[in-house]
Amino acid sequence: MNEQGHRHTPAEGRAATPPFRVAVVGSGAIAEHSHVPALRAAGDRVELVAAVDTDAERLDVFQNRNDIPAGYLSIDDMLEVERPDLVHVCTPPAAHVDPVVRCLEAGAWVLVEKPPCLSLAEFDRIEAAERAGGAYASVVFQHRFGSGARHAARLIASGELGRPLVALCNTTWYRNQEYFDVPWRGRWDTEGGGPTMGHGIHQMDLMLALLGDWVEVRAMTGRLDRVMETEDVSMAIVRFADGAMASVVNSVLSPREESYLRFDFTDATIELTHLYGYDNSDWRYTPAPHVADADRIASWSLPPQNVRSSHSAQLSVLLDAMERGERPPLSGRQGRETLELVTALYRSALTGLPVTRDQLGPDDPFYHHLHGDMPERVGSPTGTVVNSGGRS
Repeated sequence: MNEQGHRHTPAEGRAATPPFRVAVVGSGAIAEHSHVPALRAAGDRVELVAAVDTDAERLDVFQNRNDIPAGYLSIDDMLEVERPDLVHVCTPPAAHVDPVVRCLEAGAWVLVEKPPCLSLAEFDRIEAAERAGGAYASVVFQHRFGSGARHAARLIASGELGRPLVALCNTTWYRNQEYFDVPWRGRWDTEGGGPTMGHGIHQMDLMLALLGDWVEVRAMTGRLDRVMETEDVSMAIVRFADGAMASVVNSVLSPREESYLRFDFTDATIELTHLYGYDNSDWRYTPAPHVADADRIASWSLPPQNVRSSHSAQLSVLLDAMERGERPPLSGRQGRETLELVTALYRSALTGLPVTRDQLGPDDPFYHHLHGDMPERVGSPTGTVVNSGGRS
């Protein structure tokens, strides 16, 4: 143990030995149905020691249902008493950044639900609180960790499928008005945005994992049907550093729900069709007409091990990084890149102008708030999209 009561990491000269002591902050549905099951699946690598929630009654129910020995109404009290190695932050988006920073400053690693925070400025606060060799904060983007995505990433990186050309990234989901009547949803100050921020962010993250850096975004947003502050649909065109182009659709108005990604390379098309999570059977590879080598096509087959995209798959990789004292995936720059794309999409939609990454610095209002302090912050209820200067 070090002077703060935490285990030493390899960077401090001593190997870390599980089980890692883990606390969960927030006792809502995402904690109950995703994070706790992932921790249970980790077996003796972790010990779930505490839960935190500001609602005492809800906390008590959560503790009893999940056999968690200690409960706290204050994060600071929990950190002082329990000295956890890892904290899962499962609160609503507006309540992410302060708990994450406090945990990092106390020496605890963090797994924070998406979106990690409400702006690039807030993310930079998180990154500034990290320590070399740990603690680090990793963002939940579990779709990167299924065996299907890892297989696709290896093929793409090797050049086996040829050069990337065209992509589709569609998150067409359905959320009724009652969903947005929950006080914190569909508001800039509490959710940060609409389906671009809270729903399509998963598919957009997987797109970035497979295609790499983007260089330009052109977008529109609209509020076509739901009563809310933010958009209920967004569309964007994204140009990548290698010249590939992608079309992105994020919607909560689509009765037939689907998450669909398509990547067209010179030698093959990759497709992924699912809803909230995939396994190997949800991926499809189609060779280009000029590719006739049967052995080559067979080498694209999905691996025999079938790892579903899940919190459990990402947690396993995070625990590996903790054992080595190394920066985990989706922390630091990698954790920031999807939030950069979301910021660029809103900036383009609300100004009516194309956006490049170098525009998203501290001098830009969109760095601090995703609505950029624009007087008109989304399309009108009739679907008219507002562009530069508030013109409709």
